[in-house]
Amino acid sequence: MISNRLSIEEAILKGETSLGIELGSTRIKAVLIDHSFQTIASGSYEWENQLKDGFWTYNLEDIIQGLQDAYHEMKQEVQQNYGLTLQTVGSIGFSAMMHGYMAFDEQDQLLVPFRTWRNSTTGKAAKELTDLFEFNIPERWSIAHLYQAILSKEEHVPKVRYVTTLAGYIHWLLTGNKAIGVGDASGMFPIDESIQNYNESMIHQFDELIASKGYTLKTSDLLPKVYVAGEQAGVLTEAGAKILDPSLDLQAGIPLCSPEGDAGTGMVATNSVRKRTGNVSVGTSIFAMIVLEQELSKVYPEIDMVTTPDGSPVGMVHANNCSGDLNAWLGLFREFYEAMGQKVEADKLYSVLLNKALEADPDAGGLLSYGYFSGENITGLEQGRPLFVRSPESKFNLANFMRIHLFTAFGALKIGMDILTKEENVAIDSILGHGGLFKTPVVGQKMMAAAMNVPVSVMSTAGEGGAWGMAILASYMKNKNQEESLEDFLDQKVFQDVKGEEIHPDESDIKGFETFIERYKKGLAIEQSAVDNLV
Repeated sequence: MISNRLSIEEAILKGETSLGIELGSTRIKAVLIDHSFQTIASGSYEWENQLKDGFWTYNLEDIIQGLQDAYHEMKQEVQQNYGLTLQTVGSIGFSAMMHGYMAFDEQDQLLVPFRTWRNSTTGKAAKELTDLFEFNIPERWSIAHLYQAILSKEEHVPKVRYVTTLAGYIHWLLTGNKAIGVGDASGMFPIDESIQNYNESMIHQFDELIASKGYTLKTSDLLPKVYVAGEQAGVLTEAGAKILDPSLDLQAGIPLCSPEGDAGTGMVATNSVRKRTGNVSVGTSIFAMIVLEQELSKVYPEIDMVTTPDGSPVGMVHANNCSGDLNAWLGLFREFYEAMGQKVEADKLYSVLLNKALEADPDAGGLLSYGYFSGENITGLEQGRPLFVRSPESKFNLANFMRIHLFTAFGALKIGMDILTKEENVAIDSILGHGGLFKTPVVGQKMMAAAMNVPVSVMSTAGEGGAWGMAILASYMKNKNQEESLEDFLDQKVFQDVKGEEIHPDESDIKGFETFIERYKKGLAIEQSAVDNLV
């Protein structure tokens, strides 16, 4: 133990460490790892998006404050545990929730508040671009946001000189380099896998389209430069070091890898970058990433075509809503408990209530729930209304109540995944789950295995999440051998001794989920009615 401590102290002093910071939808997290990929220290900052003028957004002040607070908490942990003031690290990487729209003018000023992935306001633009490119352009994608602004004749559009994602913005702010990782880029504009860059023919098509509407913008000039995993994409500037660490302890000159999206860091954190592997990230939203062996036979609006951080094709099923409603109900139970004069730790509350789902009827007793805080593209809802419904014949008890909220968290995802597995016959050997839902052992895995009808594993590293995955990408840039692929680096170095717990789907649970999903599909009319009539 003493030798291990000395080894970590030496790594900190020599800068043989890697830092990953991820800006998720509810939390910003910083993770510092050593050369054996173990977490040395971490810090976090809780935040929430806001609905302003019809758009889901985070303001720039919160972005910077959260970044600084997460870094500061991680730095303080280093000080407390090792008695050292963090002054340098070996490499840094930033990641964030994918997609969205951050548009800047020639003075580098943000033109409109950051529009996040959660906005479903770009339906017309997404459909027109999908038809034009014969390639699925989801509503969340940056190019859909830009084109919708053009269609809506928004005043800011002629002034746009640069468009990026949240991760791309942070990287630019701290390095001065307008860079983006290929995985994050693939959620902005379609990628040509043969060149691992934006699709040139589609760039030309888009330029012609907007020119016909009177705009002289050149798309290739607006988008950040694409990098693949392993490439250096800049260094921390003096100004960037002051932003990240206002105490001025952090030194400039640290190399940065390309910024990535949370989908890419999820793939890395679960060692899911090889073909026939997949992972599911569970949080406020939920998405599955399946690394494909070949292209799909046709365009599906439910399936995004993106890439791994090293440029391999991925079928992505993304649902806007997942655990938000479940968390709201757990908060209500906590309020009740406290009103009774009791105190309970959050982990204990989650564990007790989620485990009740294991005692439930296989189909959740005929209950029905939609955790739609926002619109849901997969099921055709432009807005959301969280909804719980039951009939007089439903078996209404706590176990079924908890199971239905777990089932519905996977509901929209299941519809998209069925396209891959049942219509395209995509082979999936296993799925790895990560996110807060899996911190409670067994339950989340068991429910997901039932939904996907595939073995689901959770690794001991899964709790670290995307920030740890980003730190791994930073380490890969710094420490890889000359010709070492990301797949081999993960397999042979990062995950060689990592244990995973695999749960196979239970036949009764599979049948129960299939019964539920038919009820879920039929009940979408109820959800639509709630949207139409509940203001």
